Amino acid sequence: MIEGKKQIVGTAQQRIDAVEKSTGALKYLGDKFFQGMLHAKVATSTEAHANIVSIDTSEAWKVPGVCAIITGDMFPFPIGPILADRPPLAFDKVRYYGEPIAIIVATHEYQAKEAAKKIVVEYDPLPVVNSVQQAFQSDAPLVHENSASYTKIIDNVYPVGGTNIASHIKIRKGNFGKAWATCVDTITATYSFNLSDHAALETRTAMVEINPDGRVVVHSTSQSPFTIKKVLNQFFNIEVGKIIVHIPMLGGAFGGKGAVQLEPLAYLASRAVGGKLVKLKFDREEDMMTAPCHIGFDATVKLGVNSQGKLIAGHYTFLIEAGAYSDQAAGITRAAALDCTGPYHIPNVWCDSYCMYTNHPYATSFRGYGHPELTFAIERTMDQFAKKLNIDPVEFRLMNAIKVGHTTPTQSVLNANKLGDAEACMKRAKELIEYSGPESVPVNEHIVRSKGVALFWKTSTTSTNAQAGAILTFEADGTVNLSCAAVELGQGTKTILAQIAAERLQMDINKIHVTMEVNTQYNPHQWRTVASSTTFLAGNAVLAAADDAIRQLKRIGAVALQCSEVELSVGNGRVYVTAEPDKGIDIQTISLGFQYPNGHTVGEQIIGIGRHIQRHLTPMDKETGFGNPGPWWSVGAQAVEIEFDKRSFTYKILRAVTVMDGGTIINPMTATQQMRGGIFLGLSIAKGESFLFNPKGIIQNPDLRNYQMMRFGEQPGEYVIEFIETPSKDGPYGARGIGEYGVIGAAAALANSLSIAVNAEMNELPLTPETIWRLSTEVVK
Repeated sequence: MIEGKKQIVGTAQQRIDAVEKSTGALKYLGDKFFQGMLHAKVATSTEAHANIVSIDTSEAWKVPGVCAIITGDMFPFPIGPILADRPPLAFDKVRYYGEPIAIIVATHEYQAKEAAKKIVVEYDPLPVVNSVQQAFQSDAPLVHENSASYTKIIDNVYPVGGTNIASHIKIRKGNFGKAWATCVDTITATYSFNLSDHAALETRTAMVEINPDGRVVVHSTSQSPFTIKKVLNQFFNIEVGKIIVHIPMLGGAFGGKGAVQLEPLAYLASRAVGGKLVKLKFDREEDMMTAPCHIGFDATVKLGVNSQGKLIAGHYTFLIEAGAYSDQAAGITRAAALDCTGPYHIPNVWCDSYCMYTNHPYATSFRGYGHPELTFAIERTMDQFAKKLNIDPVEFRLMNAIKVGHTTPTQSVLNANKLGDAEACMKRAKELIEYSGPESVPVNEHIVRSKGVALFWKTSTTSTNAQAGAILTFEADGTVNLSCAAVELGQGTKTILAQIAAERLQMDINKIHVTMEVNTQYNPHQWRTVASSTTFLAGNAVLAAADDAIRQLKRIGAVALQCSEVELSVGNGRVYVTAEPDKGIDIQTISLGFQYPNGHTVGEQIIGIGRHIQRHLTPMDKETGFGNPGPWWSVGAQAVEIEFDKRSFTYKILRAVTVMDGGTIINPMTATQQMRGGIFLGLSIAKGESFLFNPKGIIQNPDLRNYQMMRFGEQPGEYVIEFIETPSKDGPYGARGIGEYGVIGAAAALANSLSIAVNAEMNELPLTPETIWRLSTEVVK
């Protein structure tokens, strides 16, 4: 929905949660304590792959304060968001080091922790599947012997029985074999990187209480309150209306809190103590080793061109490491496939995307949902192919960039409403980084400077019926309460929604009061706060609610002003005659109905109700991938300038550029912050983040001391952020989603710049000095 000149949309408004957060007044879930609350801790596996012979809880029961101990045989059923393959507590066998085996409930947390140490498990060790390459071998040990029999929660998941493949997604567009045979030049390259952590400041926490009337009250650090209700209903047979989920503001998530893990555990714990309130809070090591992590990714990319340098064929094989259970990795496998070409027009495409089981912690969604990994592989290949063809990398991208009228790998036709301007983004990023070609410029005898670029895209991978609702309730003084189930996790969503409401109502944004906590008992349904979808879904719902409120205001105003509704407008806290703005009435006079002097009243409280659901989306065909899986594709370009020391193989990031086309930018300030935070995260993943596993499948760096995130002082010396605005007619005021996009091209741009500086192909992440040294040494050999 695009309109004319706007007053609030498109302006830099202060975030409505800024004061509460900056003063330290905000209470996160982990800070909350309730009288009589019990505490739970989990006992976890000390083997990565083993049959469980026995579990001895006798010593644990001797710890003072222990109220209950729950083991897997008390609920021996698998659950999951896409494929039901994960038991809340391991039974029969364990599949990763750190997997929950038992829950201990005690009066105090330290008692539960002490008891957890005293649980003795006897194992029969099994061979460990320690990589996706090993998992893909036909003779590999099976992580799941009966994967073909698991219940599918959604249709688009295809496990292959007798293998470690949790799902296989295919894309078949055009005639790849015929096109490949006509290519005048081709390239094949492989890429890999390991599992890593979300490392949100706030670790995961869940609290559950079961009331005597059967109501289950959940407090959680989740991005998916209604998914929690769905899981508890599907797998524990609890009536949906009896499940109430509270979500406070979150201390970061990055996709990792979209998974449902702690809530079923806390429910089992509460049930075991007669429904008392039980709190389960992960410490940092548990959050890194036991909670779901960020996928690993191996890719082989083959590209072919014609005599004009146009890409005509692309072949992609993705091995996506799900770890021990499929969780959201099955969805990421699909998401990577449907956007497999990157933002390029390739008429003939063959893609096999595999979700692979290993004996590592299981993976879930991460900011970008497979696209930072996908983009790393595609953009590295584009740079290498341009070098082989002797074409400037930027020009090679511009020659092949996706445009209106082209089709996606799933054969969705792209119109101006669905697609941003990739070419404009790339050209502007080139200007901002002052790119003159893939050159390494000496600074002195040991140090060189280089610049790398990347082009990226992503659709919002939602369910075909993803939806959101919003309610605007008018107070007696004319102010408005905005209620919806969007979760505020640091991205500024509630501020954006307040701006949309204020713009439509032509009202001061300070008169829009947004409910920050989510409570599923009174907030209308929302799919989830993921996939860069909230501005689009909830924003459209807010617009619909505002329009509903305006209709009500005009109806009551017409009675008060003795005119027809069509003659009226709403704005500046008034309902007024459009042709004679001086004739009007204050909203506060009619917000609870209009009262005549004799006491008679017409109308009632103004309550605007709005909802929005995805339209015209379809599932993907199992054999070809044909379908329309996304509402729009946002695009962007990123560029990085580095300074590389040839002696120590270390580097500094001097500049990081992001140019993004996300349609209309509702709040340029928060959008810029999103892009800065995103590129920092992307560079941190590229620079050092990775779990290190020993031969037994055990993480060797499960703490922030040894897990190498980018530290203060290592960030880019300068961030440059700009936006190209190609409005989407379907989005609120022309907006598309942008929340994940800053992270997507960062790793690729950094690897491209380093490859130029080192004169070796940086096709593995993370790009530590050791990795750079090894890859450059292999080139010399």
